[in-house]
Amino acid sequence: MATVQQVYEHIHRFAPFGIEEPWDNCGLLVGDPHQQVEKILVALDVTDSVLQEAQERGANLIVTHHPVIFTPLKRVTCDQIVYQIIRRGLSVISAHTNLDKAPQGVNYHLARTLGLEDVRHFGPVVETEVGKASLGRMGDTAQPTTVAQLAQLAKERLGCGGVQYVESAQPVRTVAVVGGSGGDFLEQARQLGAQCLVTADVKHDQFLQAAHMGMGLVDAGHFSTEQVVCAPLARWIQELVPQTWVARCSGEPFHWAK
Repeated sequence: MATVQQVYEHIHRFAPFGIEEPWDNCGLLVGDPHQQVEKILVALDVTDSVLQEAQERGANLIVTHHPVIFTPLKRVTCDQIVYQIIRRGLSVISAHTNLDKAPQGVNYHLARTLGLEDVRHFGPVVETEVGKASLGRMGDTAQPTTVAQLAQLAKERLGCGGVQYVESAQPVRTVAVVGGSGGDFLEQARQLGAQCLVTADVKHDQFLQAAHMGMGLVDAGHFSTEQVVCAPLARWIQELVPQTWVARCSGEPFHWAK
């Protein structure tokens, strides 16, 4: 039976810890590295529903994308998720921007899900023991398209409840993708030859900037642009711990009005 530390080391070979952004908080954030791992649940976040599912499935390790502890904690009380994790004897490993950057991490799978070809690095590239890594990716569409068509494709393939977009002034052939909050990469994407950026959490002024630039911009939602990595990550972990699953109850923390 593997230990939490061995699972951490296995994930490291998929998404090396140490390449995350300086402001990030990744790694074993709650728990005992020597704990024997019985079953594992993979999710974007630790929520009350994920904790309940972990208990029902008998999982004692949760692997998340978003850090379960991000800002320093001044206290741990019974109304907090971290308290509930500790109380239930669970461990949590979080792989955030290291998983975004990983050779086959979030943005690689986002580009592939959108059907982009010749997928290449976007943003500063770092060398790791498992290959080149970068925060975003770029790729080409099979044929010129419009941002409206790309937004519809994203809605269908990512399962979004809704997609916001700004149309490009020219046909879209090259697309940059940054899962999660990536509106700040708009100008860089344009400079590198993309006609559209697919990301999430786009601010009002970034939509205005895109319209002024004639640059396509698609906001497909934070959860939807990042959840694409959960299944590939779970398959990787299954090589070490076969009883690893993607959480069924993980999803957007809100509803879309019909």
